Formats: sequence, C-alpha cells, structure tokens
Amino acid sequence: MTKLTEEQLKHFKEKLLDMRNTMEREDKDFNTLDHDLDHELLSPHTNHPADAATSETENEFNLGMERFSEEQLRDIDDALAKIEDGTYGLSEKSGKPIPLERLEALPTARNLVEEETE
Repeated sequence: MTKLTEEQLKHFKEKLLDMRNTMEREDKDFNTLDHDLDHELLSPHTNHPADAATSETENEFNLGMERFSEEQLRDIDDALAKIEDGTYGLSEKSGKPIPLERLEALPTARNLVEEETE
C-alpha cells in the first residue's frame, strides 16, 4: 500500500484531473485548428507539389501529436486508477515509494528515476 497521506493523495488526484482537463481542452482546440487547416488545404487551387509535401508533413506531425496525447491521457488514467486502488506513489518495478519531489514534477511517474534507465 502507498505511504502517502489522504491529503497528499487528494492533492495528486486534483493535479491529475487538472492535467486531464487541460489535455482534453488542448486536444479539442488542436482538432478544431487541424480541421480548419484541412479545409484550406483541400482548396481546388492548390495542386503544387510543395503544398502536397507540406500537407503530408503536417499530417505526420498531427498523428504524432495525437499518439502522444493518447499516451499522456492513458498515463493520467493509470495514475488515477492507482490512487483508487492504493498503489499510487509506488514503483511498478520495485514497489518502493517514489519520492514526493518526483511525483510533484511528474504525477504520472511509474518508477523511481534510477529504475527508468534499467
């Protein structure tokens, strides 16, 4: 079981929920912007190869951002689930407590710093 106090767990839960809300809001804004750009690029007046290359690069970038966002949301959800089941703040590799400083910097941390390079 975690050694964090109820107050600390509440703090991290709020922090994670704020992160989730921010990510969802940014994702919505990004999708709106991406949709607007798609309409511009679909204009019948753009058949230049450079425009096609730009469009392809933007599509690849957008897919990468989408994957990153999905991973971040999954990490946040995993951390929230750990709070509920009493394992938040414990390393997945060793079961040792993750220092509060690390959790403050990265509330979705799964392991101790030294275990990340193993």
